[in-house]
Amino acid sequence: MPIRCLPPQLINQIAAGEVVERPASVVKELLENSLDAGATRIDVEVEHGGARLIRVRDDGSGIPQDELALALARHATSKIASLDDLEHVVTLGFRGEALPSIGAVARLAVSSRTRDAEHGWRIEGDGHGRYSEAMPVPHPVGTTVEVRELFFNTPARRKFLKSEHTEFSHVDTVLRRLALARQDVALHVRHNGRGVYALAAATEQREHEQRMAVLLGKEFVAQALHLTHAMTGLILRGWIARPAFSRSQPDLQYFYVNGRMVRDKLLAHAVKLAYHDVLFHGRHPAYVLYLELDAARVDVNAHPAKYEVRFRDGRLVHDYVFRTVEAALKDTTPHSPIAGASGVEPQAQPAASFQNPHMQQPMALRVAEDMAAYARLHAVAPQPAPSPTGPSAVPPLGYALAQLHGIYILAAASEGLVLVDMHAAHERITYERMRASLGSGRVVSQPLLVPVRVTVSRREAGMAETVSAALAEIGFLVECRGPETLVIREVPALLQGEDTAQLLRDLLADIAEHGTSRRLDAALERVLATRACHTSVRAHRELTLAEMNALLREMEHTPRADQCNHGRPTWMRLSMTELDKLFLRGR
Repeated sequence: MPIRCLPPQLINQIAAGEVVERPASVVKELLENSLDAGATRIDVEVEHGGARLIRVRDDGSGIPQDELALALARHATSKIASLDDLEHVVTLGFRGEALPSIGAVARLAVSSRTRDAEHGWRIEGDGHGRYSEAMPVPHPVGTTVEVRELFFNTPARRKFLKSEHTEFSHVDTVLRRLALARQDVALHVRHNGRGVYALAAATEQREHEQRMAVLLGKEFVAQALHLTHAMTGLILRGWIARPAFSRSQPDLQYFYVNGRMVRDKLLAHAVKLAYHDVLFHGRHPAYVLYLELDAARVDVNAHPAKYEVRFRDGRLVHDYVFRTVEAALKDTTPHSPIAGASGVEPQAQPAASFQNPHMQQPMALRVAEDMAAYARLHAVAPQPAPSPTGPSAVPPLGYALAQLHGIYILAAASEGLVLVDMHAAHERITYERMRASLGSGRVVSQPLLVPVRVTVSRREAGMAETVSAALAEIGFLVECRGPETLVIREVPALLQGEDTAQLLRDLLADIAEHGTSRRLDAALERVLATRACHTSVRAHRELTLAEMNALLREMEHTPRADQCNHGRPTWMRLSMTELDKLFLRGR
């Protein structure tokens, strides 16, 4: 077959294959255009899951009459004009492919009016590359785009559309993502004539949480901690769910970079690491996070659908997100409030400053071998149980009443009954003490009687030589003995008996992938977690009231005390209202 130029309509249909996958893709492109146009309200109407009709109306700046036809031409855009603009993209869309691609696979009509125009103008397409002349129509300031009979002219693609319910579920996902991205924009949605969302614009935190309750469920908001932290050139804000509110799938994870929804491996990995010792195995955290940074420091043109981004300094961003979320999670203690509880909003504020994110920080090793920490609990005097009126002096976990089967502590708190898993709680307390001791000085390294030879790739060997000084600071003395051979001479004392060769390979792989690694930290913490488990008070051990109360007070001042090192909850509360319901009081 000879080389030939493709006809414009076929070019547009090929381009549509990248931009328009299903009705949800159309909704995404149209809503992003509305947001870029400065809309403060967007109305979306969908029929038959979007396959029959998608209508998006906004009150944005509108399109002038003489630019209406140009808006339907390929690579025509008002959002970039030079390479410099492309390197500082601040809009959601910028390629100028969405409308012509949609018009190549559906019947497309665009009506628009600018603020200085007397009336609006409308242009219609037949789905075969032919468009009408602009005609005057009555229209408020803003733009309305109608997309009818999606894929009517490409039957093969139409056959791949799923059921109406499935297609609208994808549309709903896009709507929720964009509604969370721009909470300052009102959004009204109808499907087959029935109202789905009527979201007012939100500007205050309480309004944001009310809107999130509609989009993500009241339980997420009730279990969410609000965080805000700024570092030079970086701002991270949003909501992270308490570890107890974990998911079987990563289906409630929303991350935005400069207002753009992304599914970025580097960012997801950073958040996952922050939850590493507070989340039950196999579970996934839930969060809505917004990262803001200079547009020149992030490339948003790394993916056709613009879901992935590329950071100029990925290591710095990764470490910043990890440390900020980890610091916020330290507030998961009985002292910290929960959103939605008694009208109190969460305010988990991370530390004001962090260590140099470019360097692996040295860790101390001053962990007492004999963890007889529980003995000190005996010195605490028993406290009286609170009166039925619940005095204000009662601490968050109340005062111990009794021990149940040597496993649970029952305590009377001002709000009701508190139940504590004493082993899980003491395990977290012991672990946090050990961890604090580990971080208070330099790591003690242990010379190996027989150095371990590790065969690696040339790239990994070069990388090991580059970071050898940083490895030495954390107790790993590694020498390069050839283009593909490393020798481990010293390891952190706590890691004797571990597979140090595999640990080194994993550490180098992490540095190659993310620019940093927490493998060594994780290995040390795993050892500490095991020791904490073995040295914590065991189940079926009888405790005095003084010991039980001392444990409760320790919990109230221990970071991440709401769950043990394995992610299991350490305590729970039954309010007086819940207890009354159990006994049908007031009925």
